[in-house]
This record gives sequence, C-alpha cells and structure tokens, in this order.
Amino acid sequence: MIDPPPTCWLCGRPFETLLQWHHPVPKSKKGRGTVPVHPICHKTIHANFTNAELARIGDDVAAIRDHPVIGKFVRWIASKPPDFHAPTRR
Repeated sequence: MIDPPPTCWLCGRPFETLLQWHHPVPKSKKGRGTVPVHPICHKTIHANFTNAELARIGDDVAAIRDHPVIGKFVRWIASKPPDFHAPTRR
C-alpha cells in the first residue's frame, strides 16, 4: 500500500517541491521531533511566537491555529497552490 503524500502540519495543504522541517518544541528548548511545513507556514509560525511560547505549546497544532493571526493566515493560505510564497509580516 502506498502512503498518502505528507501534508503541512500547520495548513494541511499538500507539498509540491518546497518542504521544511519545523521543531514544535524548539531545539533550543530541548525539542527533538520535527513536522513538515511549507516555508511560508514556517516563517509565519516564527513571526508570531517566541521559542519560549512554542516550547509551552509543544506539538498542539490546534493551539497554534487558535492564535488570531495564525487562524487568519490558515484561512487565507488554504486556496493557494502548494509552493505559493509571499513576504511574511512580523
């Protein structure tokens, strides 16, 4: 059986060619696990959370998506193609 292609941990969209690995708990906070994310999703996470905040949230993607800016971003990016990229605001 063939596994389905991976999807982005944050937005749930499939990947085309661009994929990065995000540490839900930052390496600087002793995080080891990684999840696949689009570059734009990765930048958006780090533009809105400090490493200390990410360490407290851990791998709870629902808590990340509950952030007002992230929720708005996820709704906006949902209709974009997999390799879509745009500048990320801080």
